[in-house]
Amino acid sequence: MQPVPENHPARLPLLVGAAYFLLVSLAHAAGLKVPGLFVYFSVPSLAYQDRIISLLAFGWASFLLATAVRPSPSHLLATLVSGLAAIGMLLRIDLTTPFASIDRSIEPRWFLAETLMLALYWCWLLLAALRTLRR
Repeated sequence: MQPVPENHPARLPLLVGAAYFLLVSLAHAAGLKVPGLFVYFSVPSLAYQDRIISLLAFGWASFLLATAVRPSPSHLLATLVSGLAAIGMLLRIDLTTPFASIDRSIEPRWFLAETLMLALYWCWLLLAALRTLRR
């Protein structure tokens, strides 16, 4: 496999993803339930759960930033596979969790909308990664 040039097409979506997950990490660390930064913003959570998610989101931010700065085909592939797995799990949660049993006011359609937005981001990243790897 050849090295990927520094100014590759996947750089922008990777940097955007890194910034997004850094914001997710900060929101969870601070306990700020901001829709878009908290997928399940209307579901009650405990501080330790938010801190775990904060740590994992920071890992995603670091992973995406490292891939943007020093890309390789294997890093791009790992990013895409991990992202697809995460979206699959979010869909499973969205479609199988009985949110009404937690609180009848919870609207799961918003969670599906946020998962769809992450899936659209993943598609953008996939197309950019394919252009990058074809160079």
